[in-house]
Amino acid sequence: MAISIKNQQDIEKMRIAGKLASEVLDFITPYVVHGVTTDQLDKLCHDYIVDVQHAIPAPLNYAPDGHRPYPKSICTSINQQICHGVPSDKQLKNGDIVNIDITVIKDGYHGDTSRMFYVGEVTAQAKRLCEITYQAMWLGITKVKPGATLGDIGSAIQTFTEKSGYSVVREFCGHGIGKVFHEDPQVLHYGKPGMGATLKAGMMFTIEPMINAGKRDIKHMPDGWTIVTKDRSLSAQWEHTILVTETGYEVMTLSSGSPAIPEFVQKTV
Repeated sequence: MAISIKNQQDIEKMRIAGKLASEVLDFITPYVVHGVTTDQLDKLCHDYIVDVQHAIPAPLNYAPDGHRPYPKSICTSINQQICHGVPSDKQLKNGDIVNIDITVIKDGYHGDTSRMFYVGEVTAQAKRLCEITYQAMWLGITKVKPGATLGDIGSAIQTFTEKSGYSVVREFCGHGIGKVFHEDPQVLHYGKPGMGATLKAGMMFTIEPMINAGKRDIKHMPDGWTIVTKDRSLSAQWEHTILVTETGYEVMTLSSGSPAIPEFVQKTV
């Protein structure tokens, strides 16, 4: 599959889908508290996407090759869960960290983003992992411009992460997105500068590093979807959808409730 170049109509539709996805995270924020189940969070998000946004939750019944259909409308990955955690009757408890991953389809276009949430008071170690992961994502985003390479993005994320004492998950990566949920290119969160595909204006993809407090090794859970750290160390992830513009990048998944952009990022979004 070749890397698609989005036209102006695609970009406008993706701006809408991206903002909607981020607004689901704004909406769910006050509900992420001690005692709530991830099933309850899933239902709240599902109803908001369908009834308020008049959009479609992309994960529901999503079934790529080799996978059983995903049974829920969002992904909720708690503590040692790296990604694709399936909502259940498990209650969140004080001290948990949880990633909520949202993808909505609006007018045929996908908006994809995720954030980390703290449940009550979390440990300093857990908070630092989430903060370093957020900064790593933004360091990758700042490398996006025409003429740069995918390796520039991955190298920036990997170098910062490993200097901070953490590890980068290798088996999962960012991806092209538009009318198709997952398309080329694959956006690795590790690599070497100058390697990989050269970026061109109109490309659109996610940057979504998964960072482990311990080793990078993963384990697949029996549900066929949930991925956890093999050593049961904490894991964190953040995700934005990015457009390559003529001069740099545009973040497509920002909304009024988005966390503050790090000070080191030049405000070109």
